[in-house]
Amino acid sequence: MTALETEVARARSAEGYSEFLRVPSMSAGVYVLAAGAVDRQSPHTEDEIYYVVRGKGQFRNGASEGPVNPGDVLFVPARQAHRFHSVTEELVLLVVFSPSEKPVV
Repeated sequence: MTALETEVARARSAEGYSEFLRVPSMSAGVYVLAAGAVDRQSPHTEDEIYYVVRGKGQFRNGASEGPVNPGDVLFVPARQAHRFHSVTEELVLLVVFSPSEKPVV
């Protein structure tokens, strides 16, 4: 099993997200949404980058909306409402927060 496959398996078992790096300046993880899944995230206090490893769906970022496909890079500024929807093929996303995402308490 590759490192990415390991992280995807962890994300699936951890309700969609598995963090694998945390330093003060950034944190990174893998976010997985199954086909038909509902993305329930809310705006973050950090800037965020998504890299679409595989899968297909739609992405709403503020007032903008469009398709997402493998290889796409998506930027979300801090506090911007955003979400994936209409997921037609399991989405596997590399996620980077800067600065490090604050832990949920």
